[in-house]
Amino acid sequence: MGRKKQIGTPVGDEKQLGILDAAAAVFMKLGFAGASLDDVSDNYGGASKGIIYYHFRSKTSLFFAVQRRAMELTREAIAGIATGPGPARERLERMAVAHTLLMMEHLDYLRVAAQGLEMHLSGRTTEDERREIASITALRDGNEKLYLGVLNEGVKTGEFRRVNARVAVKPLLGALNWTSRWYHPRDGETSADRKKLAEEIGRFAVHAFLPERVLKSAP
Repeated sequence: MGRKKQIGTPVGDEKQLGILDAAAAVFMKLGFAGASLDDVSDNYGGASKGIIYYHFRSKTSLFFAVQRRAMELTREAIAGIATGPGPARERLERMAVAHTLLMMEHLDYLRVAAQGLEMHLSGRTTEDERREIASITALRDGNEKLYLGVLNEGVKTGEFRRVNARVAVKPLLGALNWTSRWYHPRDGETSADRKKLAEEIGRFAVHAFLPERVLKSAP
């Protein structure tokens, strides 16, 4: 299996992250119910299930670990931008671009994160699973708060029109996260192609918050 470049990966976690990469690809393709640890083992180069059990006690814990990694990757992609220098409008666009690129480059992780949400909404979970989902949801909410902070700042400075940021952040993230549903890599696609697409989506995301005066003055 081709290994992706990992963001902020501790050296000692390479094997564990390799298992997560393999599991994310399997869960994306087969879904939670259809996947088995044998499938993950095969996708991890035929490693024994014992190696997987050494790091993850069950298929369910592995599934949740993939979701948790998706939330961590998202935070690592956007947190530095959200809390860094620059106008709110510029930071929001850069966050949206980074978020979208992450979706395209780690598509399997982000699709599995959506599967996890659907499992939670379906109600077919145990008490332990609900606790784990709550923990992952807290990570998701933390990422949302980064966007919320930039939106509130932009409203305060007049860069964005006056919106209820707590409401507006939902469709914003919905639009960005939906990339994991419709995006499929094309034959011959390059990193430059993905960046161009992400920048287009980033501009679209910011456009929704611009004041009318700014829209009227645009060429």
